[in-house]
Amino acid sequence: MDFIHHYQSPLGGITVAADGEAIIGLWFDGQKYFADTLEQNALEKPLPVFAAADQWLDIYFSGQAPDFMPPIKMRTTAFRQTVWQIMLSIPFGQTMTYGAIAARIARQRGVEKMSAQAVGNAVGHNAISLIIPCHRVVGCKGELTGYAAGLFKKRKLLELEKNANRR
Repeated sequence: MDFIHHYQSPLGGITVAADGEAIIGLWFDGQKYFADTLEQNALEKPLPVFAAADQWLDIYFSGQAPDFMPPIKMRTTAFRQTVWQIMLSIPFGQTMTYGAIAARIARQRGVEKMSAQAVGNAVGHNAISLIIPCHRVVGCKGELTGYAAGLFKKRKLLELEKNANRR
């Protein structure tokens, strides 16, 4: 059984989903692919994992890098898990390009090339936004491209992190 919880962020409502033990989804309300990994009959229920998610989000939106991560479970394909794991390695306040992620996967797999478009698709379907920082993935020249919650939110999240690193 899946459970949901609502969080009000400075950028709008967020729905957090869990399987009872780990976060399985975190979406800005109404974003593209909203709740695509969530069971239809999810119940709203207070859980310790939601308290941990709220604490993480409070720290993040205060402009600081959280020093812990709530437990997460990636309900997705093996390829997307690979991409999402790489996104987890992008430090607070920094970015990485789709091409750099593709190159890293190509090296890991011992192949010459990996499609940046395939990486883009995996990034776009990230079901655990913010905690898995897909907003830190940018185009080849550092330009802001695609974000399931919209480019305005992506820009604001990157600004929040950039400003935090100036303190």
